[in-house]
Amino acid sequence: MGAYSRTGGDVIGLSGLTPHGNVLTGTRHMVSAGNHAAAHAGFMILEAGGNAVDAGVAMGLALGVTCCDLVNVAGVAPIMIRLAATGEVVTIDGLGVWPAKASSAYFREKHGGRIPEGLLRAVVPGAPSGWITALERYGTMSFGEVAASAIRLARDGFPADPRFCDTITTNEAKYRRFPGNAAVFLPGGRPPTPGQIFRQSDLARSLQYMADEERTASGKGRAVGLAAAHRAFYEGDIAATICNYHAANGGWLAREDMAKFRARFEAPVRIRQGRLELYTCGAWCQGPLLAMLMRMLAKDNVAALGHNSPAYVHLLTEAVKLACADREAYFGDPLFVDVPLDELLSPELQAGRRALIDPDRAYPTLREPVAIGRARPGVASAPVERTPALSPDTTYGCVIDREGNVFSATPSDSSYDAELIPGTGMVASGRGSQSWAAKGHPSEVMPGKRPRLTPNPAIAVLEDGRALMPFGTPGGDVQTQAMLQVLMNVSAFGMDLRTAVEAPRFASYAFPSSFEPHEAYPNRLAVEGRMDAATVQGLRDRGHDVLEWPDWTRLAGTVNTVIKDTQAGVLRAASDLRRATYAVGW
Repeated sequence: MGAYSRTGGDVIGLSGLTPHGNVLTGTRHMVSAGNHAAAHAGFMILEAGGNAVDAGVAMGLALGVTCCDLVNVAGVAPIMIRLAATGEVVTIDGLGVWPAKASSAYFREKHGGRIPEGLLRAVVPGAPSGWITALERYGTMSFGEVAASAIRLARDGFPADPRFCDTITTNEAKYRRFPGNAAVFLPGGRPPTPGQIFRQSDLARSLQYMADEERTASGKGRAVGLAAAHRAFYEGDIAATICNYHAANGGWLAREDMAKFRARFEAPVRIRQGRLELYTCGAWCQGPLLAMLMRMLAKDNVAALGHNSPAYVHLLTEAVKLACADREAYFGDPLFVDVPLDELLSPELQAGRRALIDPDRAYPTLREPVAIGRARPGVASAPVERTPALSPDTTYGCVIDREGNVFSATPSDSSYDAELIPGTGMVASGRGSQSWAAKGHPSEVMPGKRPRLTPNPAIAVLEDGRALMPFGTPGGDVQTQAMLQVLMNVSAFGMDLRTAVEAPRFASYAFPSSFEPHEAYPNRLAVEGRMDAATVQGLRDRGHDVLEWPDWTRLAGTVNTVIKDTQAGVLRAASDLRRATYAVGW
């Protein structure tokens, strides 16, 4: 990425007017999130004196209510935090583990090697522990204070938006399979319509129970109160309801699995490239994929290729194919498998991968992974020929507060492929959909093991520390690809934030999907309809199997981001119109 060099002028991403309006600007604090109510929940906490972590948790809990078709309060929530005082970056996995009863052999013997929808793909819910752990270590407020907006939105309801209604309508038959899901998501026996008030009374009671348990214990201090809120979920009535339902309906989650669970602090992956520092989560998710791609493209003057030119789109697409082959071969829970991350991030290895890219021809079949000291691990899925499915879940949000603390999180878990537990209003995390039943795969199902997560928040430090940029997106395997393109738009092409976010996107599907049944689409490349016709033809001339998306589609990811100019003290934020995302601040 040799074009990453700027001299003088404004910090990248901080210019003003764009085709769809101004970049949101401010000097105090800023929130950018996957839903307007969640963004306001975070903003109100900032206005009340909370810091970025307090606001980020409020935002995340509210997203679990207002985007409950795509995100679940009892789902996953990988979190990244950068501390203004020290510059330290920490990550919290917010990701549950397989129950003690889990068995890949069971899936191979009873389900043909598939992990079926329903209770059997449930792992311990990780998000509640992630949110509370962040508050305990870095927040200033109580769980009850930051959960207040989520509780109100669940109890009193919110007007359903068209995207929310479309998800439920499209998957109506799936919701009807499970009584708990149907009772919540098909009120009155049918999908909600736009503008209809959507209420989640059981979810409101569950969150209120956690807040009440905290308040009862808070006389002994804030830390004791937060611990009580954590116990309420993982050892109290909520855990009992979840696990009793599993026991009665053939699920695997048990009280012991819940009681011993705690979200983990994990060291971030960090690379330095020119004047850019990039932080991602570890190989328990796909986070390092972005760092690998940046390393692979390190010596390319991508700006000289021209933004979204055939040569540029081809280069990034072929790089993604190679990096995803290595993700498939090596990524998994580092507590269970040896992930050779130092080797995968080495400039020398990635230069070797880059040398495999033919500038004039697309690689027509699935790429082989690089060999690192042992035979190729893992099992690739069989190619299929149909249109890639929409990733079923996830949203994103980020915060920068008045002190310059940064919060970046990608909460997730869908509502129609795993069972909602009656009485709780929550779907106990179905993230087992991102494990493999194949024996020997680095993400094979094992008791106590984390699935290989697609949600992966990131933080970039630009211009030798002059600008801070948390960013992320929903989109499954498209997430990293959309994040890479937005980061390139800002750092290599010098675009302002909104232009960087709104520019036409593309995505490869030429690798095994992270989601069950892990299908692959050799050489499939999707492009938004706004992409220049000459670029599309140039890609076809290079041999790409091009699928044209609509002009604007959430299939291409919906990136939210904030940038802070640390010298001028100016904040800029952008939200992505591919979904009803929102930014607020001043």
